[in-house]
Amino acid sequence: MLPDMFEEALLATCGEFVICHKLEQPWPDAPMEYGYAVSGMDGLKEYMGTPEDIIAHVGAAPVLVTHLAPLSRAMFEAMPTLKMVAVSRGGPVNIDMAAARDHNVLVVNTPGRNSSAVAEFTIGAILAETRNITRGHDALRKGNYRGDLYRADVAGNELSDMTVGVIGHGTVGSKVVKLLRPFGARILVSDPYVQLDPADAEAGVQMVSFEQLLAEADIVTLHPRVTAETQNMMNAKTLRTMKPGATLVNTARGPLMDYDALFDVLREGHLRGAMLETFAIEPTPPDWPLLQLPNVTLTPHIAGASLKTVRTATKKAAEEVRRWLAGDPPLNPCWGPHGKSRKNSTSGDYR
Repeated sequence: MLPDMFEEALLATCGEFVICHKLEQPWPDAPMEYGYAVSGMDGLKEYMGTPEDIIAHVGAAPVLVTHLAPLSRAMFEAMPTLKMVAVSRGGPVNIDMAAARDHNVLVVNTPGRNSSAVAEFTIGAILAETRNITRGHDALRKGNYRGDLYRADVAGNELSDMTVGVIGHGTVGSKVVKLLRPFGARILVSDPYVQLDPADAEAGVQMVSFEQLLAEADIVTLHPRVTAETQNMMNAKTLRTMKPGATLVNTARGPLMDYDALFDVLREGHLRGAMLETFAIEPTPPDWPLLQLPNVTLTPHIAGASLKTVRTATKKAAEEVRRWLAGDPPLNPCWGPHGKSRKNSTSGDYR
């Protein structure tokens, strides 16, 4: 999410009506702040930058386009000329939305900007774990040519012979379903807040309960938002409800899972394996137990990282700025003078 790319999109969309002042921060080469306990930043998460630096950079500008800059109540109070914030992500978790409302600041976001990237990555994650790609790679790196991975009792199955359970049928989950269909897998979906696409239903995709999905799926892949309802949904009880020998894939969010319980069921062999793209703590501690297990594929929260993601986010943010300048209503208001607060279902993506 380089500032130059946002500037290019803003100039192309808004022309001479905008002047850009850019601030580049060290993410992703340096980790963002994930916590809730930083003094003065109550409720904010997944952000980068200090209030002093952000306030100094914004100055008297009426519009801020950002990916990770924090915006707390005290910061809104220190920037009285700020009228609009375009945050280039699926959910404005780095912004105090109540404070934005109180200061009459329009906040817009770019939902779905990385949905295709995450969906494609999920298919790769499933294949990497179920077909022993990670195990073979790790062994070869250590000079061990594992011919035993060809053994019938070790080799993974094909998607065309497995049942895949997709939890959450929002922008990412629905794309995962469409990508899975050509593989010939039996596909189960669990999401109490949406209905299946008619084309998916005609292709044999089934909407089932959460409990049925866990009991029948050979692969369970997570795609809900983090809400009070979904937080810790994969816990000691539900993990043991999963079909013995199944594989769990999480390319969504860390708070969906109890990682200690996952370690137990993987170590004991109740689950065949797991693919983890997000974690309870990021960056992961070097001594984290899950890093030591041989039946886990791990990536450092990169499922949404693609050039298309950036191009989509910059275009969406620039169009929102153009509409604000023209006095038109926003397309994706989180809250603001032109729209009410959007309540989040369990579906979708907060990446």
